[in-house]
Amino acid sequence: MWTSTPLHPPHLSTPTTNSTKHHRSPLNGTPLNQIPHQQNLYPLSPQKQQPIMATYELKENTAVEFPHSIHTPKTKIPVIGFGVYKAVGGVRTILDALDAGYRHLDTAQLYENEAQVGEALRQTTIPREEIFVTTKIMYPVELSVEKTLESARESVRRIVGEDGYVDLFLVHNPASGPEGRKVLWTALELLQKEGRTKEIGVSNYGIKHLEELFTYCTTRPVCNQLELHPFCPLPAVVDFCQKEKIFLPAYSPLIRARRMDTSAFVEIAAAHNVSPAQVLVRWSLQKGFIPLPKSDDVQRIRANKDVFGFELSEAEMKKLEEVGRGYEDGQGAVCPFLVHVD
Repeated sequence: MWTSTPLHPPHLSTPTTNSTKHHRSPLNGTPLNQIPHQQNLYPLSPQKQQPIMATYELKENTAVEFPHSIHTPKTKIPVIGFGVYKAVGGVRTILDALDAGYRHLDTAQLYENEAQVGEALRQTTIPREEIFVTTKIMYPVELSVEKTLESARESVRRIVGEDGYVDLFLVHNPASGPEGRKVLWTALELLQKEGRTKEIGVSNYGIKHLEELFTYCTTRPVCNQLELHPFCPLPAVVDFCQKEKIFLPAYSPLIRARRMDTSAFVEIAAAHNVSPAQVLVRWSLQKGFIPLPKSDDVQRIRANKDVFGFELSEAEMKKLEEVGRGYEDGQGAVCPFLVHVD
């Protein structure tokens, strides 16, 4: 058993392995313009946050149902994903991750490697329906719903061809402002109605952006992908999302390897005979997040997923939480996206 923080424990299941392979030909797309780096700030809720704890079993290859899924049965997401941002090895790295057992790939228009994910899907012998694929769109196109929708369609084509689908499509961040955010969400709702994505969600959204979204959305977001690790714990937005049953995929869970010598990480890793990176992935899982570790090294790719043979104690979780004291507003974030914008 392991300790987590969702408000209601989701149903756990293991993906089936007897489905039929679909071959898709990804199309090439136009790279995005350079996106300006921006400061990362998360608003704190005015009231004191009280953690809501739940306990349930966690196994390798577990998938959890999105509470806000529009489908029956509900769409399930694997509890560990593989991030492909700056994947130097390209298709080879993605195939290495699939060979290591990952069944959840996380890409984006910004990463300029959606086509590489598509090529890996075409080359692997793993059936398409057994691989969960997420992508993201950063900005609306000329504040036009139709042009933005077409941009999203192009992403799907790059990954799975003309007739395929992605499992999750996200608004990458809230920096386009209220009007831009509404255009993006409207386009994704239409994409979902077309059957080109199963679920839709957001990334880097603060509490006020989610509250704004709730005023006009027809479909509620199934998740809010955030940078989450002990140096960027974001208790207010995490608490808000969990109360709203919005899942929390966690990017940069390894802090881009910048703080692996932190004494708490090293000591806990030694106690379990694992690496500090494995401690961070396990921490993320026990917090109820969906970690998205990344690496180009085959051994590290495998090790980052090998986190089901140990459990962090309550004392160890508290020790890791102490690392985040003073970083609750996102001051320890390593990624530059602005989440406290109007």
